[in-house]
Amino acid sequence: MDPSEVVFLAEKKLVTIVPNFSFGAIHLIAGSIGPFRAGLPLKVPIWLAVNLKQQQRCRIVNPEWMETENLEEVAETEKLSKLFTPMPSSHYMDEAQLLLSVASDDIHGSEKIRTAIKDIWDLRMSKLRTSVDSFIKSDTTHARLDHLTMMEINSIRPLLPHTLDQILRIQSNNSNAGNTTTSQ
Repeated sequence: MDPSEVVFLAEKKLVTIVPNFSFGAIHLIAGSIGPFRAGLPLKVPIWLAVNLKQQQRCRIVNPEWMETENLEEVAETEKLSKLFTPMPSSHYMDEAQLLLSVASDDIHGSEKIRTAIKDIWDLRMSKLRTSVDSFIKSDTTHARLDHLTMMEINSIRPLLPHTLDQILRIQSNNSNAGNTTTSQ
């Protein structure tokens, strides 16, 4: 899956907005959204929230999981655990990037949130590199990594199959060289 496809899936997540206009319900293939009433909070997909915010038609409400205190707690839990911990959102990185790119003025402490998200990402990527390294060095045929998000999996996807192919070639060459040496 391409990173843009992962972001596309993240855009379907719901976020609360406060519209500054009134309008009836919008009927989409995925379901109806609305009605929109000025000043009344409403849950909409992120793609619509971003679009309305760019048109200055709404204010985006910071998702609860994206509060600075919650993110710092997630980062601390991640630091203390050897295993991957569940994330507050399955698309935390993508959602934060989308929302902070257009609504940093709506989101209180946006720079701290940006830093906390980056810290969590860095912690998890470090763990992932360590896990992949130990997997490659072991002779196991499979690994189990729970609680990874799609974007995290996607970040190692191009590298891992190529690495495993190279290891297999090296092992095959070594075993072939050993067979020709013993048969002479």
